[in-house]
Amino acid sequence: MDDRKNPLQDIPLSTAHMLMQLLAWMWSAVFSIAIGSYFAFGITSIAHILILGAVFTTLIVFQTARK
Repeated sequence: MDDRKNPLQDIPLSTAHMLMQLLAWMWSAVFSIAIGSYFAFGITSIAHILILGAVFTTLIVFQTARK
């Protein structure tokens, strides 16, 4: 990501890096679960909830960083 456009640019670099790593890990886990359980309705429902939760978590982290 471009650090000049990243909402985390105003916090210390080490903290921003840690948050980006956590977000990357979270998104990797969410998509792995979603793709691996595509054919099971119950599991894909949970995967959709996880994906939406991940979107909102990312949004909250970026909005908090802007403040």
